[in-house]
Amino acid sequence: MPKFAVIDCGTNTFHLLIAEPKPEGGFTTVYRERRFVKLAEEGIQRIGDKAYLRALNTLEAYAQKINEHQVVATRVSGTAALRTADNGPQFVAEIKAKTGLEIAIIPGKEEAQLIYEGVRQAIGPQEGPWMVMDIGGGSVEFIIVDQGGVKWFESFPVGVAVLYKKLHQSEPISPLEIEQTRLFLKSKLVDLELALSRYPTHHLVGAAGTFDVVASILGTAKPTPHCDVVALEGFEQLYQQITSANREERQAMTEIPDDRVDMIVVAMILIKLVLEIAKVEQMTVSSFAMKEGMLARMLADQLKD
Repeated sequence: MPKFAVIDCGTNTFHLLIAEPKPEGGFTTVYRERRFVKLAEEGIQRIGDKAYLRALNTLEAYAQKINEHQVVATRVSGTAALRTADNGPQFVAEIKAKTGLEIAIIPGKEEAQLIYEGVRQAIGPQEGPWMVMDIGGGSVEFIIVDQGGVKWFESFPVGVAVLYKKLHQSEPISPLEIEQTRLFLKSKLVDLELALSRYPTHHLVGAAGTFDVVASILGTAKPTPHCDVVALEGFEQLYQQITSANREERQAMTEIPDDRVDMIVVAMILIKLVLEIAKVEQMTVSSFAMKEGMLARMLADQLKD
């Protein structure tokens, strides 16, 4: 079977997925890799020199892997950090010159749509309405869905790299910083509250990332191979454990990958606030997110051709 590749250049993480389409639909994963690049390490207005070099080295390695697997078609998407960084266009041009990879900088709303397409493959049909939440480094996407399809989606520039740099100054984070983070988020997520009043749902579907950490600790069942049901009643205790820990204590928690140790605190504050806003009663975690949505759309476009 021909092999296809997608690369998701996120603010924190660059993902590579190489897959073969199945005759009956869907795909078989041939190779996947993620690297924590942290483009916003020095802020979102400019990619710092160290992050720039990490990103360049990562995409050169990904291009080599794509060649090794004799991939027939590749799509590369750039999200929040590349949308906002002054030197984003320079990076895109340098990558094309050095690797041949063409990065398409996609708007937030397209990012949200691709995330939905990926998550939908992982969790299957749902009985009632549900809301997808994808926490990135530069932005957070929300998608409200019912049996008729997508009802509302939006991208907000309040990703964890932004929150961490702006609001998490103490170790452990102070009660004042927690309150400041909550107030900042509430001011930015007004449109989410309005959307939930119009399309209420109490089922939150978290897309990978920090939600994978939550699922590894609180997961109770796997309805499909690519999603977990989370024991919501355990979330508050986990939240308290993570937000009260200093960096060394978080690093000692085996379920938290080293590259999430810094930003998981603000991510948990964000999740807790959304649980409250939406009055969430059910949480599911999808291991599929944007890259799987990119692949699904790519394969669908191939069938059209």
